[in-house]
Amino acid sequence: MYDSILVPTDGSEHSDLAIEHALTLATQFDAEVHALFVVEQAGPDGHWDFAVEDQEATGEKVLDAVDAAGDERGVHVERHLRRGTPSEEIVDAATDYEVDLIVMGTQGRTGLSRIATAGSTTERVVRLTEIPTLVVGGAGAGTA
Repeated sequence: MYDSILVPTDGSEHSDLAIEHALTLATQFDAEVHALFVVEQAGPDGHWDFAVEDQEATGEKVLDAVDAAGDERGVHVERHLRRGTPSEEIVDAATDYEVDLIVMGTQGRTGLSRIATAGSTTERVVRLTEIPTLVVGGAGAGTA
């Protein structure tokens, strides 16, 4: 049913739950996983600054973790680090990589950039894509 699954991640607990679901599905369907981390470029005209460099370093660590988890399960993981607006990059990546399913968490990073924008990244992706999207999480997800 699924040959290729996109799992956007930001390193949050909700993303970890989505990664777990994506890898489980990939194992069941012998699918490959495309792990995606989106760096939000800050500053006028997209100038690089320390915040962007810090996000890239975080992204590489997060993608390393997805890759390692895939190796443990025998799932091929393609790593992708993109720059831009998360919801737009996720939708574009899903099309670019020709995935059959997007698996994402309900909640991710916090901060002023998230408060200032209306709606969540997940909500925008679901509205913008025609690709089936599995939303993992919800109230109390990731808590014991």
